[in-house]
Amino acid sequence: MTGHVILDLSRLLWRAARFAPTGIDRVELAYARHLIAIMPERLRFSGWWGRMSLLPQQEAIQFIAALDQVWSGDELDAQAHATIGRLTKTLRRHALWHGERSLQAHVRGLSGPVTYLLVSHYRLHRPGPLLRLKRHRHLRFVFLIHDLIPIHLPGHVPPGHDARHHRRIETVMRLADHVIANSSGTAAALNSILQAARARIPVTVAHLGLDLRSTAPVQPVPEVRPYFVCLSTIEPRKNHKLLLRVWRRLALLGENAPRLVILGRRGWRSGNILRQVRRTRALRNLVEVHENLPDRRVAEYLQGARALLNPSYAEGFGLPVAEALALGVPVLCSDLPELQEVGGNAPEFLNPHNDEIWFRAILDYAQARSPRRARQQARMADWQPVSWEAHFAITLPIIAG
Repeated sequence: MTGHVILDLSRLLWRAARFAPTGIDRVELAYARHLIAIMPERLRFSGWWGRMSLLPQQEAIQFIAALDQVWSGDELDAQAHATIGRLTKTLRRHALWHGERSLQAHVRGLSGPVTYLLVSHYRLHRPGPLLRLKRHRHLRFVFLIHDLIPIHLPGHVPPGHDARHHRRIETVMRLADHVIANSSGTAAALNSILQAARARIPVTVAHLGLDLRSTAPVQPVPEVRPYFVCLSTIEPRKNHKLLLRVWRRLALLGENAPRLVILGRRGWRSGNILRQVRRTRALRNLVEVHENLPDRRVAEYLQGARALLNPSYAEGFGLPVAEALALGVPVLCSDLPELQEVGGNAPEFLNPHNDEIWFRAILDYAQARSPRRARQQARMADWQPVSWEAHFAITLPIIAG
């Protein structure tokens, strides 16, 4: 790459205090890591905290390294977490004090092509600084779009998020020179909107890479009794309530009932789901929730599980499905096109509205010699994960222009 890149770190500045990342957090961090490795002299970082600003380079790189250490570590590293807190304050203060002028001045001083890269949806609904930057000097804008769920399924997101996502896509249509989509499903949904608006913007599909270290010497969590893992943000769209209904039935098996381990941060309307776990005696004895685990611990739970469960109503990509399969863990998931795209022929795809088929599948997979599970394990031999290297082989030429 001979041009310059400005990578927007606004989402990581917002999410830095969290102990465990979401999928979009992982993507922004992966881009930062990779670009630092291949083009440190031609890469700078921007960020929004009250105002959009160019971020100080050394502190931004240290911030990225500390985040990576905490999110991928064996246990919570108190020292690294303290470093994140200090650097986050520094970067946020810098954004407030220096504002857009620092970013515009940097762009004016560059020669050759410049790409502004934003790989989260953060602040796209408030595009003022980006529009002003575009007017000041012609930049190439490249965006990564993760899903169109708020637009097409507004009942699965908080009130107002559909209108906000419409504004994000309007920003994309005004500014984008190229769009990266994480799946063919996301690309198709975006292209339908672009075509309706007669916006001619190229859209390229690049499946996301994986951060859970499948080659690390991970010891599975000891299996006192068989258990399953649900790995996702705790919110209605992920359909945890189906699993809780199934586990109420499984509780009737007494000591033969498998356990459910829910891994994920609290999301919109998570309180009702968590209250059910706490207040329902049968669930308290069989269901456990862990909200802030680093990657190493997530991998341990997954590798000891009978299967990953993903009964989601809607997805843009389905990263946990890919992560589980990469770790050799069978998957029971919704029959969504995006999950079929990620999982290929390996998982069992089930109707997310049918409790009975989930109950029967989980009951079967819980058995020590489950024929259905064995058949999936045989299919998994033909499944290959996408690496971040493969992802960047597609996207870097786009970023370079």
